[in-house]
Amino acid sequence: MGNRVTLQTIAEAVGVSRTTVSNAYNRPDQLAPALRDQILETARRLGYSGPDPAARRLRSGRRDAIGLLLSDGLSHAFTDPAAGLLLQGIARTVESAGLALLLVPDRGGVQDAVVQSLCIYGLPAAHPSVRAALERRLPLVVVDEPRLAHHAYVGVEDRRGARLAAEHLLALGHRRFALLCGTSATQGERLAGYRHAVEAAGARWAAPEPAALSDALVTDDRPTALLAGSDQLALAALEAARDAGLVVPHDLSIVGFDDIPGAAWSVPALTTVRQPLLHKGEIAGRMLTAATGGGREVVLPVELVVRGSTARPG
Repeated sequence: MGNRVTLQTIAEAVGVSRTTVSNAYNRPDQLAPALRDQILETARRLGYSGPDPAARRLRSGRRDAIGLLLSDGLSHAFTDPAAGLLLQGIARTVESAGLALLLVPDRGGVQDAVVQSLCIYGLPAAHPSVRAALERRLPLVVVDEPRLAHHAYVGVEDRRGARLAAEHLLALGHRRFALLCGTSATQGERLAGYRHAVEAAGARWAAPEPAALSDALVTDDRPTALLAGSDQLALAALEAARDAGLVVPHDLSIVGFDDIPGAAWSVPALTTVRQPLLHKGEIAGRMLTAATGGGREVVLPVELVVRGSTARPG
């Protein structure tokens, strides 16, 4: 009989057609109760657990899931607080629509995902998964990056938020800045906002690599303020400042971006730019469950939240 039990295996054991066995699972009203019970009992005895749900969806044309592609792999969803809040918003909306959320790996998973629409969160435009997603020709929603012509987009006012943060520190009297940002396009937008505001005020700035931040904080001409492209980077800078013997905010003011929960719990509490992460996810979720595609764009406002990590230069 072989090791793999199929519908045909059960059909032969019972003495019926393969279609009759299929009806026992998918169209039970087509069979007499006694015959259906016999088929299911035979299936259990042979170790058959039922038709493959993915194959069933493919045959029926149903795709009861939303696919999500992440910037830094699947672990990003569980380790980055900003990503976690965004995903919570998406999942909440998707769940209320009776759909599932499928986290799609970036190595070959896009082509095989049985989904009705796809969400790209923070991927570079040249990433292979972006190309694969476009080739699927499914409704597509982008969160943060990349901007794709004729596809829905949800983001926030990255440059304006960066400008608000820089203007806050300039108003306090700071004139020597460190700008600390990552390499993504979103981080680049925030870096551009910081640079524009600082240069417009005639102040000085440097953009050290995160690994070289500790060295930048112990120079004779060290910055008095640091603008970070995310709260994660800002909290790392807070730790680096402590290691360098600096007191925040007396010796160094620090501003982050995102307003993750840990920003309010740090010591001192982090001044930051708040973006509506949960709401952004909910909007993306509504676009995804509608599965209509199109080029609708939603850019959400941000706000500066002043806490204890910023003060006048010491």
